[in-house]
Amino acid sequence: MAEKLLDFTQPFDVGLLDATVAAFYGTGSKEERAAAERVLRQLQEHPDTWTRVVTILQNSSIPNSKFYALQVLEGVIKYRWNALPVEQRDGIKNYISDLIVQLSSNEASFRTERLYVNKLNIILVQVLKHEWPARWPGFIPDLVSAAKSSETLCENCMVILKLLSEEVFDFSRGELTQSKIKELKNSLNSEFQLIHELCQYVLSMSQRPELIRATLATLHAFLSWIPLGYIFESALLETLLKLFPVAGYRNLALQCLTEVAVLSFGDFYDAQFVKLYTIFTAQLQMILPPGTNVPESYGNGTDEDQAFIQNLAMFFTAFFKSHIGVLESNQENQTALLMGLEYLIGISYVDDTEVFKVCLDYWNSLVCDLFQSECNMETPASSSPLGLQLNGMGAQLSRRKQLYSGPLSKLRLLMISRMAKPEEVLIVEDENGNIVRETMKDNDVLVQYKIMRETLIYLSHLDHEDTEQQMLKKLNKQLNGEEWAWNNLNTLCWAIGSISGSMVEDQENRFLVTVIRDLLNLCEITKGKDNKAVIASNIMYVVGQYPRFLRAHWKFLKTVVNKLFEFMHETHPGVQDMACDTFLKIVQKCRRKFVILQVGETEPFVCELLKGLPTTILDLEAHQIHTFYEAVGFMIQAESDPQRRDEYLQKLMELPNQRWVEIINQARQSVEYLKSTEVVRAVLNILQLNTSVASALGQSFLAQISLIYLDMLNVYRMYSELISSSIAEGGPYASRTSFVKLLRSVKRETLKLIETFVDKAEDAELIAKNFVPAMMDPILGDYARNVSDARESEVLSLFATIINKLKSVMMDDVPRIFEAVFACTLEMITKNFEDYPEHRLKFFSLLRAIASHCFRALFTLSSQQLKLVMDSIIWAFRHTERNVAETGLNLLLEMLTNFQASEFCNQFHQTYFLTIEQEVFAVLTDTFHKPGFKLHVLILQHLFCLQH
Repeated sequence: MAEKLLDFTQPFDVGLLDATVAAFYGTGSKEERAAAERVLRQLQEHPDTWTRVVTILQNSSIPNSKFYALQVLEGVIKYRWNALPVEQRDGIKNYISDLIVQLSSNEASFRTERLYVNKLNIILVQVLKHEWPARWPGFIPDLVSAAKSSETLCENCMVILKLLSEEVFDFSRGELTQSKIKELKNSLNSEFQLIHELCQYVLSMSQRPELIRATLATLHAFLSWIPLGYIFESALLETLLKLFPVAGYRNLALQCLTEVAVLSFGDFYDAQFVKLYTIFTAQLQMILPPGTNVPESYGNGTDEDQAFIQNLAMFFTAFFKSHIGVLESNQENQTALLMGLEYLIGISYVDDTEVFKVCLDYWNSLVCDLFQSECNMETPASSSPLGLQLNGMGAQLSRRKQLYSGPLSKLRLLMISRMAKPEEVLIVEDENGNIVRETMKDNDVLVQYKIMRETLIYLSHLDHEDTEQQMLKKLNKQLNGEEWAWNNLNTLCWAIGSISGSMVEDQENRFLVTVIRDLLNLCEITKGKDNKAVIASNIMYVVGQYPRFLRAHWKFLKTVVNKLFEFMHETHPGVQDMACDTFLKIVQKCRRKFVILQVGETEPFVCELLKGLPTTILDLEAHQIHTFYEAVGFMIQAESDPQRRDEYLQKLMELPNQRWVEIINQARQSVEYLKSTEVVRAVLNILQLNTSVASALGQSFLAQISLIYLDMLNVYRMYSELISSSIAEGGPYASRTSFVKLLRSVKRETLKLIETFVDKAEDAELIAKNFVPAMMDPILGDYARNVSDARESEVLSLFATIINKLKSVMMDDVPRIFEAVFACTLEMITKNFEDYPEHRLKFFSLLRAIASHCFRALFTLSSQQLKLVMDSIIWAFRHTERNVAETGLNLLLEMLTNFQASEFCNQFHQTYFLTIEQEVFAVLTDTFHKPGFKLHVLILQHLFCLQH
């Protein structure tokens, strides 16, 4: 029945449309909704449906049908407007304008049909983007005169003006051409006097709250771009400041004032800015008396109250960033400035991340500016012929430092009390049930920690004594129980750790000794194992943050490391992880100290450590042992004597190597032995240990990897065959069984170990000669032979690393690599854009490595194989995943450059020029690929500049 709607030879049946729309949004069966959706989509795509819009809007009885009609109309206006005849354009324009006037002139219809009117407003603004000013020059005067006829109509006119401003100034990028945007901006500027007069008239004369709020919201959208005379040479600021104390308008007025506060054009309007700030702070004291507990008010306040505190933070930070200089100029202004800073410190304690971010951003810029001024002042006056002037400037800068000393002291306390958590190592379980360590790198808390650390370091440089006193005072409150709490101790210790290196060495040594002594006392007097564990972890964190102190005090360093070894036997949750992490961090920063003979010792510490190693790691979990081994690897790497280094490495790897030899010997007698889950886990653990040490040792790991390399490849081959046979027998689901996942973990770890060693190795010739030939069949051949679900993406990244490392040495191996991985990987990744995401990126990274370092190897490929390469690149840059698309575009640009410089230039371009050009234009004009615009243009430029 609904199909009748698509018959445009018949009069349009609005009732049937209403029924179809109701079926789509209704609670009928799935089939009914699907059928309704199909008809509505076909109707929306029909080129003549827009001609029925007026009929639908006039006769439909349900809102959803009207919104559907407006959606159709919006599509026509956006994409086909200039193709319509003038009469039809004028008809649409007049109908929409009249309908808006009709609905918004009447209070009742304006309130009940609010959503409908808002949608009509959006449609009108879309029309304006095409028609105004050239074909509708009278729009602004018409709108302003209509606004004066009724208060509800005036309120809606404000909404239209706000939408217009947002469309032109905020959302026009990517929607309109630059010349059109410029034309619209100029028109708004030139006709702003009328709008300004209307806003001023409403704000001074109207008693209607909704209209005043709509006007303030419109002004807020305009203030960032209107000519400055309308702000500073009219009564506008005065009006806004009068409205600010009124609760109903407070937030909107404050948002408008913030827009003004951001403006900065030299010192021409300084007097007006000072007046604005002075009146504002005087009124603020009535609303929020000085000394108010702002965090408490925020916590107990309504949504409006909370929004007010947020807006207040925005106002103060915006004003200070642009105009703090003028407030520093005399005593009266300084008093108001200090009061504003006091408010801002109070707001900074509010328990809301977004509010704190706004405040923190400003505090960071303020202390950075003060610190840089201080540094400039310390430049010796005698080195400049303007010595007297510099001395005068010095006095001015020291006055400035004095002015801010009070707020900065409070700011130090704020930073110490709210310090964010530093980089965090999480212990998580991977998909195969193995415990792995993940370092959180990009989360918000870490970004916040970095900004806070920088701010606190500047604050410390500005006044070391105060920073030290504030921290020791907080620590004393932990000791006397006044502020004892885990979170308080953590934030304090993170803050203490963050300022490492900001004091002179003697002061830092004295400070650190006091801190550690107090923390040890705290550990002594505090009862409860949980509490002691928290204090111990904080002691270790602080110690780990001060490598300069550790390097200068060997006995203390040795005591700390031995204490960490004790903690490695402590089974309280988290203590062993903390001990291993701190050990790794300390070794990375003090590695040389452990391999030289220290005064009063009979041998280097590393020898002592290796002798007691089995006892030290006895109670650690596997992932903790990996961290421990990585740390010892860094120690050994610091040894400069190659022979001694190999001896240390042999001693370190003694336990895993014994187990490895035992497993391999058993496997030689019966290959079934390798299939036991327990043995597979043991193999995985040994490989992970090797990877940890290889990542620390690099080239020096050669002796160890040479011992296990060939046996490791045999185990790889055998497990791979076992995986393939399991998947062949059990189907795709077999790849998800825990046993197959475990076997694949061994394969991945083998690849990771080889890749880690290759990446860090320095002797490329040795790798090419001793390692690459042996892995060709067990790894490459195995990849080609395997079923899709059993192919490891790490094979692709391993060979990309090998080619990046060995470069043209791999030239002769490229055809074999190509044969093994290209066709089968492309088959996996070109079925859709979702499956095998890891293989996608790594495949194109491999292709890029080949194109960069072994380009001439591509000339040896058959035309069919080269077509496969080009198709895969085109497929990559059509991808909607940004990093895959960018890899494809970069690769294409490199290929084009390389081919242009080769003897096959003409042949290549004859075959692929048009295809590349068409495909690049396809993505260039597709909104899904906007991020690649720059690369698209570079590729087209390259193509257009070819010399034939």
